Amino acid sequence: MKHIVSVKEVHKNYVLGTVAVPALRGVSLEVTEGEFLAIAGPSGSGKTTLLNLIGCVDTPSAGSVDVAGSPTGSMSERDLTRLRLHTIGFIFQSFNLVSVLSVMQNIELPLLLQRSASARERRHRVEALLDRVGIREYARHRPSELSGGQRQRVAIARALITRPQLVLADEPTANLDSVTGTNILDLMKELNRTEKTTFIFSTHDARVWAYANSVVRLADGKILDRVSAEEAVRAASVPGARSS
Repeated sequence: MKHIVSVKEVHKNYVLGTVAVPALRGVSLEVTEGEFLAIAGPSGSGKTTLLNLIGCVDTPSAGSVDVAGSPTGSMSERDLTRLRLHTIGFIFQSFNLVSVLSVMQNIELPLLLQRSASARERRHRVEALLDRVGIREYARHRPSELSGGQRQRVAIARALITRPQLVLADEPTANLDSVTGTNILDLMKELNRTEKTTFIFSTHDARVWAYANSVVRLADGKILDRVSAEEAVRAASVPGARSS
């Protein structure tokens, strides 16, 4: 099957003063189209850094990252912007909604940036996604008027409005209660199944690994292994096992 993401021997260092702090140390990863992949690990393991590199919002210190067949390291900033806008959707744990815009306007925003759909087409697609994520009645509300779960549903709809091949979700349930978090994961999994969209989501919570096709476990900027969700959950339940 075709790979939508290919990460090869990637290193990422952040410079703090005169000290280079390694965030990723020689990470290699391939993700097949249509996967629902979890990247697991404790805080500081490199999960968000890896997602940022795949999402073309950061660049590696060494190694290569290919997304949808495009070698991101040799692309211009304009081409990277186009790749982010047309190929990748982002779901952030802090939602990142625009407070002065309504729910409908927040979801529509990526289509406005694309400048490719008519006003009628934009409205049709936004309304269809509002129905799909179950928040049609909140279309004219501002984000501050919504619960955490409702805001995350808006963020999911915004990520999907451009019909991206790949959706990156950074700790998508971190700020939600367990019931709402489960509902959000159910929604993401259903969209993955029906739309064939590839999802890569990060988490340090073993309870959500069961949703994944497979789990990549990170620690100290390195990949420990890649296992089935069942194996990851089983290992986490063993007393004294490594917590990821």
